[in-house]
Amino acid sequence: MLPANKNQMISIRKHSQGIVFKIFVQPRSSSNKIVGVYGDAIKVKITAPPVGGAANQMCIKFLAKQLATSPRLLEIISGHNGRSKKILLRSDPANASENELQRFRQKIDHLIGNLNFCVN
Repeated sequence: MLPANKNQMISIRKHSQGIVFKIFVQPRSSSNKIVGVYGDAIKVKITAPPVGGAANQMCIKFLAKQLATSPRLLEIISGHNGRSKKILLRSDPANASENELQRFRQKIDHLIGNLNFCVN
């Protein structure tokens, strides 16, 4: 087995209300965890089923915990009914600087860099 390429580009961009990033969700997993990169998205496994918005709610709660932020600052802005989603991390537009974007990228790199995953 070879180490997975952790240098894949994750889609992270500035938005008028904060920062937008992509995730790919696998519902009905055995545990909640970030497992790596899927295309240009962060791959997240969630225990909740994709019924009645349960997986979306758990996804927001889990991401907030991982990113050390309040769940009310996170919003799914597209992909409510699919596995691929765009997440908005709200921030003060006055503070939506390149420094804030860089700090967020470092948080994501840290989360993904701490993974011990392999590909076949």
